Amino acid sequence: MSDTDTLKAWLAGYGVEAPLEPLTGDASLRKYYRMSEALHSGIVMDASAQRESVAPFVDIAHRLYEAGVRTPKINAFDTAQGFVFMEDLGSCHFCDAIGEEKSRHYTKAVETIAKMQHADANGLPLYDREFLHFEMALMPEWYLAKYLNVIPDKEEQSMLDAAFDAIADVVTEQPQGLFVHRDYHSRNLMLTPGDDIAVIDFQDARAGALTYDLVSLLRDVYVKLDPAEVKRLALYFRDIKGLDVDDDTFMKWVDFTGLQRHIKILGIFARLALRDGKSGYLRDIPLTLAYIKEVGSRYAQTQALAHYIEEVSS
Repeated sequence: MSDTDTLKAWLAGYGVEAPLEPLTGDASLRKYYRMSEALHSGIVMDASAQRESVAPFVDIAHRLYEAGVRTPKINAFDTAQGFVFMEDLGSCHFCDAIGEEKSRHYTKAVETIAKMQHADANGLPLYDREFLHFEMALMPEWYLAKYLNVIPDKEEQSMLDAAFDAIADVVTEQPQGLFVHRDYHSRNLMLTPGDDIAVIDFQDARAGALTYDLVSLLRDVYVKLDPAEVKRLALYFRDIKGLDVDDDTFMKWVDFTGLQRHIKILGIFARLALRDGKSGYLRDIPLTLAYIKEVGSRYAQTQALAHYIEEVSS
């Protein structure tokens, strides 16, 4: 029996029969297929290797729908087998269509974050201090030790611990308990035929910090924006949220939240390459490192961290 026979049999139970075209590009164990016949079209997610991800996917899709956020319509799902049959939003990713319309698209994407933060976050796992540290610990484990073969000495480890604490302090001092997509970047946003922003890959959402999704978009590890544009869009977000926070404080929130994310991503990219055989993500490490150097060097609490990571990576 082929990998898709069970999936095809499940679809046939709904009267859906059409060739499945494999899609690529997801960093998880989930597989995606497109059906593009006139009578039966859509995207099929095979999460049989991660069945536990289907129930959150369906739950969070509903939360986002209730908040007025555009997501793929779910036609059918099976939590026991790990299958989801959903609307096909096309192939126009945000990262493919930003060209001359870049500023307008980014403005809409920032406005979508504000709308997304109206989604019900009750009962979602917390993006709390413990989880922030758990994620940052992926960097020394996978990037330093397993990818670079670098083991920090006692003094270096103490420096890393202090920097991670300082980063967690700033991330947790900003407003908390908001819906956080966790991977809100150019590859997880689609442009619909009506030129709307549609959000995908949201099943790992948590309740956490105000600026997490904002910095995921503006300091995307796949697309680099001009720093002046980053600041403009960040402060635009602050203003549409109606926050009474000065520019420096808000940008510090953005900077430290971005550092947490990029430190984590170094570990994740190394893990994807070493454990999962997905070496393509290694090409995105240089931009991730550049963000850590650029932002980390601005603040006394993170200068040593930025210097250390730059030194061991060269």
